[in-house]
Amino acid sequence: MLGIGLISFIVALVLALVLTPLVKKLAIRVGAMDIPNQRKVHTRIMPRLGGVAIYAAFTVGLLLILPWLPEGTLSAHDRNLISGLLVGGTLIVLLGALDDKYDLSAKLKLLVQIGAACIVVFGFDVKIDLLNIPFGSAMQPLGEWLSIPLTIFWIVGVTNAINLIDGLDGLAAGVSGIAIATILVMGIIMGNSTVVLISTVLLGAVVGFLFFNFHPAKIFMGDSGSLFLGFALATLSMLGFKQITVVSFVTPLLIIGVPLSDTFFAIIRRWVHKKPIFAPDKGHLHHCLQQLGFSHRKTVLIIYGIAAFFGGCAVIQSTVSNTGLGNWITFIVICALVFLLQIGAELIGIVDQTRRPVLDFLARLRMKPHTDTRGK
Repeated sequence: MLGIGLISFIVALVLALVLTPLVKKLAIRVGAMDIPNQRKVHTRIMPRLGGVAIYAAFTVGLLLILPWLPEGTLSAHDRNLISGLLVGGTLIVLLGALDDKYDLSAKLKLLVQIGAACIVVFGFDVKIDLLNIPFGSAMQPLGEWLSIPLTIFWIVGVTNAINLIDGLDGLAAGVSGIAIATILVMGIIMGNSTVVLISTVLLGAVVGFLFFNFHPAKIFMGDSGSLFLGFALATLSMLGFKQITVVSFVTPLLIIGVPLSDTFFAIIRRWVHKKPIFAPDKGHLHHCLQQLGFSHRKTVLIIYGIAAFFGGCAVIQSTVSNTGLGNWITFIVICALVFLLQIGAELIGIVDQTRRPVLDFLARLRMKPHTDTRGK
């Protein structure tokens, strides 16, 4: 399967390299351009619609590879997942392409995203129906009353999380690529040929696009790209819930840890400042790092490093979750990451520049022993 995976990666990579310049010309012709404003980092008009190239490279590459798979490689569930990904992904890309051109309303985009998620759930019966909760004795079956809304929430949430971090050249594509590579590694460890196949094709499409999107970018992926990558990651990561002995509940959260945590802090930030949750601002992780003085390229590379750290934690956590210490390691990983996320958020001011409760508490702890020593 690794041989087919390598071929799949190369095919999608070549397709993306060929298609992206063509999509750039199309974006310029139809007027799908990103115009700078007060909340955007770039200073010149740029063509977007690059997600169409990613989607086309992935779809064509996958359809070219599928006939060459040995008979019996894909189960009925695997075929449903691929079909759901392609049909729902097509709707998502159409939505994103229209938004790249016409700037659709947030409510309309949310409704279409829910519709795409419903296609996956109701049209192809792909949903989260088992959860391995830390310290639970085994996989816990979920009733449809919980399974269906949880799956729709997961797909829509991850789709928008990737969209929110698309603020710098190569950022969303690179972070998504690292998440896909993490899923690929886990697929190899689990021996899941479907995960390996989809991951290699999608990774090839993303890497090919990055040749034109890394700083200084020649084209932006636009909502057509960020929404599609979010939708694909959400759908693909759900395979993790099917692996009874390997993947626990928190693994998919770790795989997409950077965009999910950035989205979480954005919601908290807007709530603290009494702003609408969907109101755009310049307080995201990449904005904060740039305000600290990091260059465009260094900011992106730092976030790549954070994403890779999350991915490494996901791989480690998934490989030990079926051991006797798996639950404790999961618990320790969660606690450590929550603590580090809070410290990092306070250091860079991603929620508020003045409120630093944990750092202030630690500072008081350091001052107390010093004061006691002087008193003696």
